[in-house]
Amino acid sequence: MTARVRRGQGELEGQVLGALREADGPVTAAWVQERLGGDLAYTTVVTILTRLLAKDVVARERQGRSFLWTPTADVARLAALRMRRLLDGERDREAVLASFVTALPPGDEQLLRSLLEPAGPGRVTPRPGPHPDPAGRQD
Repeated sequence: MTARVRRGQGELEGQVLGALREADGPVTAAWVQERLGGDLAYTTVVTILTRLLAKDVVARERQGRSFLWTPTADVARLAALRMRRLLDGERDREAVLASFVTALPPGDEQLLRSLLEPAGPGRVTPRPGPHPDPAGRQD
């Protein structure tokens, strides 16, 4: 008997959203289920898609008796929503933010500072994207 690996909700949401972003257009929950493989139940995929819809990171349109799903955001936006939800649940927001910032590696701290700086004349506000590896490694 093989042990089943249990994925966390956030991990599963990220995988479902990632699969949708790889699609060439709107897809069914069955397509997502097949794409993710493994023993993931169809009802689990529909539940995750519905949660993503409530978070406004996917859209759906009816096709016959089922829905076609499309992403409206990326995995980074989903992670940001999770971070925001955790922060909103804390009583001492300032202490949590301070602790978070002081624990960042130098490269991430500098990236955060540049994202928080207001755009000056002729300066483009940095867009979130791949950030440098603090150890200086190249992919």
